[in-house]
Amino acid sequence: MRYVNGQDREQTTLFPATLDEYITDDNTVRVIDAFVETLDLVELGFAYSQPKDTGRKAYNPADMLRLYLYGYLYRVRSSRRLEAETHKNVEVMWLLRMLRPDFKTIADFRKDNKKAIRNACREFTLLCRKLDLFGLELFGIDGSKFSAVNHNHKAFTKEKLTKLLEKIDEKIDNFLQTLEKGDDNENEIDKPTADQLEQKIKDLKKRKQTYESYQEQLEKSNESQIVLTDPDSRLMRTSHNGRDVCYNVQIAVDNKFKLIAVADVTNDANDMHQLSNMTDNVKKTFDLENFKAVADIGYFEKSEIKKCHNNGVDCYVPEPKSPNHKLDKFTNKDFQYDAKGDYYTCPAGQNLKPGGIRKDRMEVYYKTSACKACPIKIKCTNAKSGRRIIYRWEHQKVIEDMQHKLKQNPQYMDERRNIAEHPFGTMKRAFGFTHFLCKGLDMVNTEMNLSVIAYNMRRVINIVGVKELISALA
Repeated sequence: MRYVNGQDREQTTLFPATLDEYITDDNTVRVIDAFVETLDLVELGFAYSQPKDTGRKAYNPADMLRLYLYGYLYRVRSSRRLEAETHKNVEVMWLLRMLRPDFKTIADFRKDNKKAIRNACREFTLLCRKLDLFGLELFGIDGSKFSAVNHNHKAFTKEKLTKLLEKIDEKIDNFLQTLEKGDDNENEIDKPTADQLEQKIKDLKKRKQTYESYQEQLEKSNESQIVLTDPDSRLMRTSHNGRDVCYNVQIAVDNKFKLIAVADVTNDANDMHQLSNMTDNVKKTFDLENFKAVADIGYFEKSEIKKCHNNGVDCYVPEPKSPNHKLDKFTNKDFQYDAKGDYYTCPAGQNLKPGGIRKDRMEVYYKTSACKACPIKIKCTNAKSGRRIIYRWEHQKVIEDMQHKLKQNPQYMDERRNIAEHPFGTMKRAFGFTHFLCKGLDMVNTEMNLSVIAYNMRRVINIVGVKELISALA
């Protein structure tokens, strides 16, 4: 047969190939090996980085970190699958020098080194800075939902529990009515017996007690929901699945090469209170005085923007439209504010002057007595008082300045989409990282940091090249 033939499987060789010969010089695993070799595992806080003189020998944490970085780069995150790779994958065999730790040892490494893995992620980020791969001028901030280890049926809100209890009561009533009717319909096929009905009623009452206990827990904790399998996760709205039990992953991405600067995981369902936290993390990581941050409309929260402003961060966040724009009525933007005179001028030319202060919201309200006789009042308000009231936050000038700069630089919003959404797309599509394998905020944060190292490493390899990066590490 005229084909390209392989070698005879039973053919012996005088000089067998070494394991290193199977790994080319531009293989990614050489970057993983070189990076881990540069880390001071003791300083980063890895467990067993200082081996004991007695007792059973531990695996070197450097080898375990190499294994995890390889796994997150090549869509192998499960400890059992990583164990399998050590037996069949030539690259992993080279990386670990033929070591074959069991899945429990692999899983325990991730569990016991949560803080150390985050420190290692920061080390790679600082390495990228030394290679001048961060512009450190503009950061895009975005969030995305990642599924938790929890089925929707194991998550309960107050509304869901109320509906479930109503259904249980309804079923119990139906079964009781069936018992009362007795044997009127003896000829009915597959009719449950009295004992079967009593058992179903007993099971429903037991389930009812469980749901009522969940209600009591919610009332005592003042939480909006209770999640059983992973208590730290929350039921959230997602763009594709409607509602799912998730974590909200936050990232800040540098605009130069779309490298992730910092990442965090929260169980807040929305992004409104994440802006100052992310910008503060960027500032601490790179020791920056000033920089720009751009985020989408979901991050608009006045107090958060004010915190960023006080911290030297120049924010660009679009303001949500007022509900009045849908009703074809005048919005607050149609009222012109005069800072010197401290009054608003309405579309009809009347001046609204300060009428008092709402201390709970730190807002001054403005009104005028001319509303009742205004010919265009129908376009302005439907309030029972017949007056249009404008509320002004005491730091509104910060928001107005930001909106003015955003109007002058509309390209920032398009740039935000290109900067911040790119990493999430790569993680979810290329790396297959759409859900967490671990439970609890600390553990999912650890998973996220491993994924961030993998993402940044892949980006740097594409930008710099394997050999050049290894030289820089050396």
